[in-house]
Amino acid sequence: MLKKNILAITLCLILSACASEKPILNGVDGNAIPLAFAHFPDVPFPDKAYIDLNDTKALGSGENWIGSLTYTSPYEPSQIFDFYMSEMPKFKWIEVATVRARVSHMTYIRNNRALQILIEDGSDTVVTITAIPNTNVIGR
Repeated sequence: MLKKNILAITLCLILSACASEKPILNGVDGNAIPLAFAHFPDVPFPDKAYIDLNDTKALGSGENWIGSLTYTSPYEPSQIFDFYMSEMPKFKWIEVATVRARVSHMTYIRNNRALQILIEDGSDTVVTITAIPNTNVIGR
Protein backbone atom coordinates (compact mmCIF):
# COMPACT_ATOMS: atom_id res chain seq x y z
CA MET A 1 0.00 0.00 0.00
CA LEU A 2 2.85 2.38 0.84
CA LYS A 3 4.46 1.77 -2.58
CA LYS A 4 1.16 2.64 -4.33
CA ASN A 5 0.87 5.90 -2.35
CA ILE A 6 4.47 6.85 -3.10
CA LEU A 7 3.93 6.03 -6.78
CA ALA A 8 0.71 8.08 -6.88
CA ILE A 9 2.33 11.08 -5.18
CA THR A 10 5.36 10.88 -7.48
CA LEU A 11 3.13 10.66 -10.55
CA CYS A 12 1.09 13.69 -9.39
CA LEU A 13 4.26 15.72 -8.83
CA ILE A 14 5.65 14.82 -12.26
CA LEU A 15 2.37 15.63 -14.03
CA SER A 16 1.93 18.93 -12.19
CA ALA A 17 5.51 19.93 -13.06
CA CYS A 18 4.89 19.15 -16.72
CA ALA A 19 1.57 21.00 -16.76
CA SER A 20 2.81 24.13 -15.06
CA GLU A 21 3.96 26.83 -17.40
CA LYS A 22 5.34 30.20 -16.47
CA PRO A 23 2.18 32.34 -16.85
CA ILE A 24 3.85 35.76 -16.97
CA LEU A 25 7.14 37.32 -17.90
CA ASN A 26 8.72 40.44 -16.48
CA GLY A 27 8.78 43.32 -18.89
CA VAL A 28 10.75 46.52 -18.75
CA ASP A 29 10.53 48.12 -15.29
CA GLY A 30 9.61 44.71 -13.82
CA ASN A 31 5.99 44.88 -14.99
CA ALA A 32 4.29 41.55 -15.51
CA ILE A 33 3.24 40.89 -19.10
CA PRO A 34 1.23 37.95 -20.42
CA LEU A 35 3.27 35.20 -22.07
CA ALA A 36 1.47 35.75 -25.41
CA PHE A 37 3.05 39.21 -25.64
CA ALA A 38 6.62 37.91 -25.20
CA HIS A 39 7.09 37.93 -29.00
CA PHE A 40 6.68 41.72 -28.98
CA PRO A 41 9.30 42.89 -26.44
CA ASP A 42 9.75 46.34 -27.98
CA VAL A 43 6.21 47.45 -27.18
CA PRO A 44 4.71 47.98 -23.71
CA PHE A 45 1.43 46.30 -22.79
CA PRO A 46 -0.81 47.06 -19.82
CA ASP A 47 -1.62 44.28 -17.42
CA LYS A 48 -4.99 42.60 -18.00
CA ALA A 49 -4.43 42.81 -21.77
CA TYR A 50 -5.72 39.83 -23.75
CA ILE A 51 -4.45 39.18 -27.26
CA ASP A 52 -7.07 38.60 -29.96
CA LEU A 53 -5.59 35.81 -32.03
CA ASN A 54 -8.30 36.13 -34.71
CA ASP A 55 -7.38 39.74 -35.48
CA THR A 56 -3.62 39.48 -34.94
CA LYS A 57 -1.54 39.04 -38.09
CA ALA A 58 2.12 39.47 -37.24
CA LEU A 59 5.27 38.10 -38.84
CA GLY A 60 8.53 37.67 -36.99
CA SER A 61 9.24 38.42 -33.37
CA GLY A 62 11.58 40.38 -31.19
CA GLU A 63 12.34 43.89 -32.35
CA ASN A 64 11.74 43.12 -36.04
CA TRP A 65 8.14 41.95 -36.09
CA ILE A 66 5.79 43.52 -38.61
CA GLY A 67 2.06 43.29 -39.01
CA SER A 68 -0.91 43.96 -36.82
CA LEU A 69 -1.52 42.95 -33.21
CA THR A 70 -4.92 43.36 -31.56
CA TYR A 71 -5.72 43.05 -27.89
CA THR A 72 -8.52 43.95 -25.50
CA SER A 73 -8.22 45.55 -22.10
CA PRO A 74 -10.73 46.38 -19.35
CA TYR A 75 -9.21 49.86 -18.93
CA GLU A 76 -10.86 52.99 -20.29
CA PRO A 77 -9.53 54.24 -23.67
CA SER A 78 -8.18 57.39 -22.00
CA GLN A 79 -6.19 55.24 -19.55
CA ILE A 80 -4.70 53.21 -22.41
CA PHE A 81 -3.85 56.43 -24.27
CA ASP A 82 -2.10 57.84 -21.18
CA PHE A 83 -0.32 54.50 -20.67
CA TYR A 84 1.25 54.68 -24.15
CA MET A 85 2.09 58.38 -23.81
CA SER A 86 4.03 57.51 -20.66
CA GLU A 87 5.54 54.14 -21.63
CA MET A 88 6.55 54.47 -25.30
CA PRO A 89 9.49 56.84 -24.59
CA LYS A 90 10.83 54.26 -22.09
CA PHE A 91 11.07 51.85 -25.03
CA LYS A 92 12.87 54.56 -27.05
CA TRP A 93 9.95 55.18 -29.42
CA ILE A 94 9.71 58.75 -30.76
CA GLU A 95 6.27 60.31 -30.98
CA VAL A 96 5.32 61.49 -34.47
CA ALA A 97 1.63 62.30 -33.99
CA THR A 98 -1.20 61.61 -31.57
CA VAL A 99 -4.91 62.26 -31.82
CA ARG A 100 -7.14 61.65 -28.81
CA ALA A 101 -10.66 61.03 -30.14
CA ARG A 102 -13.44 58.43 -30.21
CA VAL A 103 -10.86 56.27 -31.99
CA SER A 104 -7.49 57.54 -30.83
CA HIS A 105 -4.46 57.33 -33.13
CA MET A 106 -0.84 57.33 -32.01
CA THR A 107 2.17 57.10 -34.34
CA TYR A 108 5.74 56.41 -33.26
CA ILE A 109 9.06 55.67 -34.96
CA ARG A 110 12.22 53.97 -33.81
CA ASN A 111 15.23 52.99 -35.92
CA ASN A 112 13.90 51.36 -39.09
CA ARG A 113 10.29 50.86 -37.94
CA ALA A 114 7.09 52.82 -37.54
CA LEU A 115 4.28 51.90 -35.17
CA GLN A 116 0.66 53.00 -35.20
CA ILE A 117 -1.60 52.42 -32.20
CA LEU A 118 -5.39 52.64 -32.58
CA ILE A 119 -7.47 52.71 -29.40
CA GLU A 120 -11.22 52.05 -29.71
CA ASP A 121 -13.93 51.93 -27.07
CA GLY A 122 -16.26 48.94 -26.85
CA SER A 123 -17.42 46.56 -24.14
CA ASP A 124 -13.67 46.40 -23.51
CA THR A 125 -11.12 48.77 -25.01
CA VAL A 126 -9.74 47.36 -28.28
CA VAL A 127 -6.15 48.26 -29.15
CA THR A 128 -4.61 47.56 -32.55
CA ILE A 129 -0.87 48.04 -32.96
CA THR A 130 0.53 47.97 -36.48
CA ALA A 131 4.27 47.81 -37.12
CA ILE A 132 5.79 48.51 -40.53
CA PRO A 133 9.28 49.13 -41.89
CA ASN A 134 10.34 52.80 -41.85
CA THR A 135 12.83 53.89 -44.45
CA ASN A 136 12.86 57.56 -43.43
CA VAL A 137 15.92 59.00 -41.70
CA ILE A 138 13.89 60.47 -38.80
CA GLY A 139 14.31 58.55 -35.56
CA ARG A 140 17.56 56.82 -36.47
